[in-house]
Amino acid sequence: MARKRTGPTWEPAPQDLQDALLAQNPWWVDDRVPEIHAPPIERPLAALVERRIWHDEPRRFQIILGPRRVGKTTVLFQTVRHLLGRGIPSQRILWLRLDHPLLTRIPLGHLVDATIRERHSTPSEPLYLFLDELTYAEDWNLWLKTFYDEARPVRILGSSSSAAELRKSHYESGIGRWDEQYLAPYLFGEFLALLGKPIPIPIEANLADTLDACIRNPPRLNGAGEMRRRFLLTGGFPELLLPIQKSNQDETTLLLQSQQVLRNDAVERAIYKDIPQAYGLDSPRMLERLLYTLAGQIGGILSPKSICENLDGLSQPTFDRYLSYLIQSFLVFTLDNYSGSELATQKRGRKLYFVDGAVRNAALQRGTGPLNDTDEMGLLRENLLASHLHALSQQSQVRLYYWRDKNEEVDLIYDHPEKPLVFEIASSAGHHRKGLRALLARHKRFDGRCYLVYPDAVAVRPAESSDRIGTLPLDLLLLAVGAQAERDLGRRLQ
Repeated sequence: MARKRTGPTWEPAPQDLQDALLAQNPWWVDDRVPEIHAPPIERPLAALVERRIWHDEPRRFQIILGPRRVGKTTVLFQTVRHLLGRGIPSQRILWLRLDHPLLTRIPLGHLVDATIRERHSTPSEPLYLFLDELTYAEDWNLWLKTFYDEARPVRILGSSSSAAELRKSHYESGIGRWDEQYLAPYLFGEFLALLGKPIPIPIEANLADTLDACIRNPPRLNGAGEMRRRFLLTGGFPELLLPIQKSNQDETTLLLQSQQVLRNDAVERAIYKDIPQAYGLDSPRMLERLLYTLAGQIGGILSPKSICENLDGLSQPTFDRYLSYLIQSFLVFTLDNYSGSELATQKRGRKLYFVDGAVRNAALQRGTGPLNDTDEMGLLRENLLASHLHALSQQSQVRLYYWRDKNEEVDLIYDHPEKPLVFEIASSAGHHRKGLRALLARHKRFDGRCYLVYPDAVAVRPAESSDRIGTLPLDLLLLAVGAQAERDLGRRLQ
């Protein structure tokens, strides 16, 4: 939960507050956003969310969620730049970084109402309010509810690195008042575009049709494998990807640098700051030990009983609670076992993946180990595709599963209601197809929808294969998933 005051309300001296606000709102001085805050290369969400708050139809506040270091603050700054470009006066744009030590002690409503009065804001000339790390403000949800219900002349774009505070006890406050926009780590296609090496992908109404279009007119993937390997090891975080543009550093250097940054910023800040702040967790060391244990089990089926036995002192209810913290902090996600029945699905074990495999490497402090371990690289490739499909599912609202029945298993099921897809990740064409065949025998709706995916595959439709199982190059599938995620985001935010 948010911090509670234990004594009288403290407020900074007016000059201290003015200095803090001026430092956070540099456009008040020269009507521009410094490029260090808003790089010219934008992720798709920046322009889309700006249009949403500009038109504000239907009226909604917007909150960007995602892992630490994924670029949420940058999207907010780029949105400010878009608004200035539309001619919005800089004085009508207020940025509040709510984990700032001065601002954590002042009620959010006091700051906002004072600015509304000072700027003479009206519904036709509203205040554009940017709330970075929104959930650090005390009673933030009640203030947002008040701003909305009392029709304050504000349009709000906020950010948070933890979904916990947004969803734990404030669900009812948010209904009809704000929308959540998920910002994933960079996807592979975005990474290639960032390097100035984009590979265009034909985009259709859904992923199945997009893959068909890609197979009919396959894009040239020259050099994609090498770049995918670098991307996989470094992680999809902007500050780690941008140096690749300007550097010829070897894989080892890039890997070690990314692990150091991600361990400090993505792992330790989530474990020792975000989660304790959201849940009042006094001793996060057991949570850290659990994360390390899970990092050694990516792609595996979770056994809470076994994990609790290995982590002496961890009960299963605590395991369930701690796992939910890690999910809500965008470190990991889990997949249910597909059964065709929602009731049966919830009764079976879950598989675990990291939102970005590089965070897993950082948590384990693997160093250069993944470079020389073919089995581990295989698991990281599986995690890479799973995380891409997870990012797509956040935009398309299509459920993602795995499937296992006795000794037969399939890695990933993208359960689109009309055109579902099944993917088995492999290292070569010699990978067995027993799991895919068993799934087809049990669930006829996947006929003509199953693919074996590996790095050097030739794209073949399932209908053109004797066993009704197609093949796809991993890089092509990653690019198609990323392109589809961008399309579905745009369609949702129109």
